[in-house]
Amino acid sequence: MDVVLVKSGRTKIRYAAELLTDDGTRIAVRAPWSGDGVRDFGFVRFEPGDVFTEYYWRDRWYAVKEVRDAAGALKGWYCDITRPATLSGAELVVEDLDLDLWRSADGTDVRRLDEDEFTESGLAEADPEAAAAAVAALDELEAYALVAGGLESLLA
Repeated sequence: MDVVLVKSGRTKIRYAAELLTDDGTRIAVRAPWSGDGVRDFGFVRFEPGDVFTEYYWRDRWYAVKEVRDAAGALKGWYCDITRPATLSGAELVVEDLDLDLWRSADGTDVRRLDEDEFTESGLAEADPEAAAAAVAALDELEAYALVAGGLESLLA
């Protein structure tokens, strides 16, 4: 299947992923790092060989991605705030709403990301209900991330 990440009405990235499960509400896929080369955020590096196990919901405004290095060691969880995912044939389509959350493997680093991009996107003016849902989703994920085993409980 292909994961299609849409942002501002355009395809931001498309990549092949292996479907692991689909229970009708939550879809889990696995995919290798699909970026070009290394992406160094300062607090984590995504690089060739990394494997992402990604969880998407049809009824929630986020996606949770477990990130492991080539040897299988957990790096952490990268969470995207999105509209609920849709599956159309072999395409899993997700609309990125700019907000993100990172939690390191040891739980000592939990950070909200791209709040400035979210503000600049104009979503709050264009679609106040979606903007409120996005902020609520970020708050919900942060609450899970701050509790030992919290994010993992979403993925079990």
